[in-house]
Amino acid sequence: MRQSSRKGDKHCTRASRSIFVALALASQLATTNAIVFPSHHPNYKTDYLQLNKRYNPARRGPPEDWNGRIPLKITNSCPETIWPGVTTQHGVGPGTGGFELASGDSRDMWVGPTWQGRAWGRTNCTVNGESAGCTTGDCFGKLDCEFSGAVPATLAEFNLAGGVSGRQTFYDISLVDGYNIPVGINYIPAENTSYIPPNLTNCACIATTGFMAQRAASGAVYTNSTYPVPWEPNESNDSVRDWCPWPLLSDPPEKPGDGVYPYPDDNIRRPAFSPCKSQCAATNSDHDCCIGKWHDPDKCKPGLYSRHAKAMCPDAYSFAFDDQTSTFIIPSGGGWEVVFCPAGRSTNILRTMGAQLFEIASAGSLSQKNLELVKNRTYIESESGKNAAPGRAVSPYWAICAVTTAVLLMEW
Repeated sequence: MRQSSRKGDKHCTRASRSIFVALALASQLATTNAIVFPSHHPNYKTDYLQLNKRYNPARRGPPEDWNGRIPLKITNSCPETIWPGVTTQHGVGPGTGGFELASGDSRDMWVGPTWQGRAWGRTNCTVNGESAGCTTGDCFGKLDCEFSGAVPATLAEFNLAGGVSGRQTFYDISLVDGYNIPVGINYIPAENTSYIPPNLTNCACIATTGFMAQRAASGAVYTNSTYPVPWEPNESNDSVRDWCPWPLLSDPPEKPGDGVYPYPDDNIRRPAFSPCKSQCAATNSDHDCCIGKWHDPDKCKPGLYSRHAKAMCPDAYSFAFDDQTSTFIIPSGGGWEVVFCPAGRSTNILRTMGAQLFEIASAGSLSQKNLELVKNRTYIESESGKNAAPGRAVSPYWAICAVTTAVLLMEW
């Protein structure tokens, strides 16, 4: 997890501050590694959810001890039925690994205070008793998952007892396994954490056409009017349709054409549901997965998928050596809601309010100055605009095509 490359001297001050925040946050990640592999990869267990030797191994719950148990809520805001999967890598998990969830429904569960695990949404499943064959996120044909789902799948990941003392919670939205449906994570405060503003904790990744609100630098969908949450301000329902590089589409549409001159991929209209594999998940190569001689942040850089994914979802992990604008860290306590197909837009919290999150992670509270800043819509929208993820570059080939077409039309 490394800071992204800087652009221009005028950004040096902000970049230096971002690097300082990243390094300071890194000092808190004693139980983490700097690399996140997709769950199908042999090195998956080396990611930041790796086994913590201080705690008990993974065990199916629900927790027998009601003291310290943590609520985990799964909500389906998608227009269709989904089949959430939940796996436990460490600690006491919920009493199920997967289930059917109709549109608009929620399911309340409990996990232990040291739980490490993930949740994702399976789509288009055919269920027969205990069997379930799904288009995305499939669990070896089982309804009740025992292992992580097949790629591509958007993941919500949790380590409820991270840090040196085990008193911090790490969580993130990960696109390292690819992307299938939008995901949001909402924090449910405990008595000892009710002071944490919701616009520092409630994140979302929305990269599916038809689910995005109008362009805006902030909103109150995941929070309230007192604490506006910074949003990704650039993408639209039209632009989000084709963010996935064509070779990584899980189920690309057929190409029209006469067989002599292939129809350009970028001009083929894609369906609203268009799952996307990550480069690592698609190739499993050392280079794309940042392993072997590529296990070095100076050598392994984000590829086209990662850059596009980060533009869509600034708060999400996009590749193995992603920077510190990917992991949320807050004091332990409180519960979690995973929302599939949330409303609004992707959030841009970590890039915008990293200093405030660092203060909470390190000091356990917010100063009065920072508390006022996270209420200040003008400040939030200004910082969000400055720290927005770089947009997707237009292919030089298509730029040339566009210019050539314009010239020909003028001559005609």
